[in-house]
Amino acid sequence: MAQATGWLETIRPRLRLGPIGLGGRLKPGIGTFVMAITILLLGTYLISPILILLVLSFNTARDVLVGPAQWGADNWINVWSHPRLLSSLWNSFLIWFLVTAIAFPIAIAISLILARTRIPFPHGLEFMFWIAFIFPNLASTLGWMMLLSPDWGFLNKMAELLPFVDKGPFNIFSVAGIVWARLMADGIAFKVILLTPAFRNMDGALEEAGRVSGASGLGTMLRITLPVMISPIVLVLALQLIRIFQGFETEWLLGAPWGFFVYSTLIYQLVQQERVPQYADAVVLASITLLVISLVIPLQRWILQRRPYTTVSSSFRPGLIDLGHVRWVAFGVILLLILMLTVVPTMVLVVGSFMARVGFFDTTPLWTLRHWQLVFANSAFLKATGTTLILATTAAIASPILFSILAYMIVRTRWRGRALLDSIIWSSAAMPGILLGLGLLLMFLITPGLRWIFGTIWPLVIVVIVSGITTGVSVFKGVLVQLGNDLEEAGRVSGAGWLRTYFRIVIPVLMPTMVLIGMLNFVSAAGVTSSIILLASRDTKTLSILTLELAYGMAGRLEAAGIISLVIMVLTLGLALPMRALALRMGVRHDLRADETRLPTRAGRVLVE
Repeated sequence: MAQATGWLETIRPRLRLGPIGLGGRLKPGIGTFVMAITILLLGTYLISPILILLVLSFNTARDVLVGPAQWGADNWINVWSHPRLLSSLWNSFLIWFLVTAIAFPIAIAISLILARTRIPFPHGLEFMFWIAFIFPNLASTLGWMMLLSPDWGFLNKMAELLPFVDKGPFNIFSVAGIVWARLMADGIAFKVILLTPAFRNMDGALEEAGRVSGASGLGTMLRITLPVMISPIVLVLALQLIRIFQGFETEWLLGAPWGFFVYSTLIYQLVQQERVPQYADAVVLASITLLVISLVIPLQRWILQRRPYTTVSSSFRPGLIDLGHVRWVAFGVILLLILMLTVVPTMVLVVGSFMARVGFFDTTPLWTLRHWQLVFANSAFLKATGTTLILATTAAIASPILFSILAYMIVRTRWRGRALLDSIIWSSAAMPGILLGLGLLLMFLITPGLRWIFGTIWPLVIVVIVSGITTGVSVFKGVLVQLGNDLEEAGRVSGAGWLRTYFRIVIPVLMPTMVLIGMLNFVSAAGVTSSIILLASRDTKTLSILTLELAYGMAGRLEAAGIISLVIMVLTLGLALPMRALALRMGVRHDLRADETRLPTRAGRVLVE
């Protein structure tokens, strides 16, 4: 590969290759037209709901959906006197800070160990973090509710058996409980599965140079690996900030019962007022998140553009750091954390599902199959299962293709409008899921040509794809920033067009990320609640919505909610097992070393293909 790269560098000045990628293959006018169509289509579904809601926020009528309209700024003036506005905003940042401060260092350390060191069963451990992320947030929250509820939680009941304990010490319905539930749900796993592929794609020659200069393994990681990987780290940090404002289920189940509201749950309560829904106040409150995103967008763009972060090129050399006997200590700690993320809540849900009433050990009979029989005999459950499968499969197939093309247009082309396209994609994350669903609902109802869509599954498909577009495109952007231009140049030198270069060179490198994004969207679509709850009809209700309805009532129905959460986990895990195995076969392998005698032949084959 080194010989091929040297040859390419020798002839590069004579070729006049021009801009790399699609921007160098199409005429500027065609590129501008393609970009304009893309912005128009995305803007219809990303910006139109926001504009509709903002316009309605100036309607001061008692019911904004029923005329006559009364226009003014009273809604914007009065909203600042809302007694819970500042507290809910503070609560959102408090939860974000606590979750990030705890989860981020842990996730970086785990990702470094899994991707850059010789630890036993690294791919197995990484896959277990995928399972932890696949495990539905509702299921994880319900499991820890069964363990840590103050009156009937399993751990509190066990603690009360001790002679010196009068009342169980744990309370899941608290700030600490919400933070713990978020960490156990996806606070750690989400970051690990995003950071590990990025760390794995780093060229081992960089770390080898540090070790040759006398630096220790830990010093090499701190002074070389982490600075080089600052781009994906900052992107994941920005995505974590956005996800906090989109969080809903955990905060609603654990915070609303005792009056603790974050931004999204307060908005949901305003929309769900029994008498007159406060749409205008909810929209005005949501607009504050646009200010947050307006700060995140230039930050991540500055990080990406201030210098190159290429870590995968035609001279790529894999390599792993040997931790010695410490590797078993690291393995044990990571395995213990995985058990806390997955096995513990799963066992609790399974045990609780067979109890007559979860947490009450003095009932007669104590164990029963009644909850399982009621769930699987319910026609609403069967219909929700079919809807969930259709929704999740469609999102998993369409989203990686769409997101990779959008990221390629932003990173690899010089078309006008790239900054606007990037801003539109990021602005979509500013809207909490419940309001994005409300905006699309109003758009479908007030637009004559789109009314036929309402009540079908298509609005739900649109929402789940839109909800994941910021995460998906950002992840693809981070990978494309790492991808060296010389890989595509090699294909073009050999005579391949853009399409062949893209599918024969770029796509194979991106394939692990495409599998990751497809799985993320499958999991998201199977477990999403807040963004589709206003769009789902009786015929298109999903398993996640059914679970939330049962869990919030709790009285005699928490066991059924846990059973449905287990069903969602089984459905998503059924996709994760084969797709993760496929990703490992296609991804960069640091545990395999190429045969030095065959390297020139394989390099030449890359150029020919």
